[in-house]
Amino acid sequence: MAAVTSIAFCCGLVLLSVAFNAVTLALALFFFGAMAAGMDVAMNAQGVEVEKELGTPTMSRFHGMFSLGGMAGAAIGGWVAARGVTPLPHFAASAVINLAAVLLAWPAMLDTHDTGVTEGHRLPLNKMPRVLFALSAIGFCILLSEGAMADWTAVYLKQALRAGPGLAAEGYAVFSAAMACFRFLGDIITARLGPMLTVRTGSLLAAAGLLWALSMHSPHWALPGFAAVGAGFSAIIPLVFGSGGRVESVNPGAGIATVTGIGYVGFIIGPPTIGFVSQLFTLRYALGVVVVCCLVSAVLAGSMRTLQCGRKPEPVAELHF
Repeated sequence: MAAVTSIAFCCGLVLLSVAFNAVTLALALFFFGAMAAGMDVAMNAQGVEVEKELGTPTMSRFHGMFSLGGMAGAAIGGWVAARGVTPLPHFAASAVINLAAVLLAWPAMLDTHDTGVTEGHRLPLNKMPRVLFALSAIGFCILLSEGAMADWTAVYLKQALRAGPGLAAEGYAVFSAAMACFRFLGDIITARLGPMLTVRTGSLLAAAGLLWALSMHSPHWALPGFAAVGAGFSAIIPLVFGSGGRVESVNPGAGIATVTGIGYVGFIIGPPTIGFVSQLFTLRYALGVVVVCCLVSAVLAGSMRTLQCGRKPEPVAELHF
């Protein structure tokens, strides 16, 4: 699934560039989004299997590469667009390069056909383990918060703190950079603290960082707070997605699909929720919703106490004299 949806994802990129009206663009976007969602679940399931094989946390660095790829894609895309390249050759070249990368990676991927789980891939609501509910709620809260930070950080700096356009853009830039950097450190942190403490500490760090940013009256002093939010969020989603694939008696793909599906609902509704609350109060108070979500995530992190990253250690033989 990871390989097939990745190939279809590359093809979907070309479809976007040949759309000729709103209907064809909507259809192309629907296909592109569907392949992106399938690839997201399959890649995370593959990442869980890699963790099991290695017996050590690896999911955070995979998501770090996702963040790095997003920043590189934005930079390269902006450079190409600034030179007047039209969408068709631009997207086609990107699709070919990414398709070549997928085909090179395919033979090295793990064969995870036999997961050892006897239950089917469908996950009825009444049979969903409580830990999966908690993981889904954490994913919902953190992705809602990430969506809010993506859409409202620059607006807050410009409207509430009177920052100029360039400085306002730096708010989300430092948030994203801190998230990318700490994702590459996330596996080391998780190996030391464990999943539960990593998620709880990250949630509290993000809450404290945003409270700092919202209490400042200078945009320059607010930037460290936004960086702390990015650092706090960095390892949470990789851990939550990976943990969804390690819930006992649940197929890894079904567990990850459940967590990601519910989580991305939060990502979608987060920005408009902040906008609605800001109309009732102010944007400063509306962003307090993110602080509340971080605190809820910190409380729910206790559900991860029994989940392990990678394989469980082999039992040590006892010597009797």
